Amino acid sequence: QVQLVESGGGSVQAGGSLRLSCAASGYDYSTYCIGWSRQAPGKEREGVAAIDSYGIISYADSVKGRFTISQDNAKNTLYLQMNSLKAEDTAMYYCGADEYGRRCDFGYWGQGTQVTVSS
Repeated sequence: QVQLVESGGGSVQAGGSLRLSCAASGYDYSTYCIGWSRQAPGKEREGVAAIDSYGIISYADSVKGRFTISQDNAKNTLYLQMNSLKAEDTAMYYCGADEYGRRCDFGYWGQGTQVTVSS
């Protein structure tokens, strides 16, 4: 059973930084895709960043150059370093996983952590 627990959200002013963490269990990093999605009020959930089973990293265009995804396999923890935050980054951020490591269509989700950026 895959379990994902996010932490690290909060409120920050525009231009600031936050680091999100996702404690993961019940998955194999060598076969799963894992990453982050977000959902703002009134909008659909969108992918932010992902690492597939080959270690290939992808980012949404809106966060390229500002966000960095990484994982510590020894700690089974996924991170999202978010710099130069903008008001439009305000959303609930979710950690997700897909057992099909090259697909990255997340079917497992954490409970989410709120990020609020004030301008």
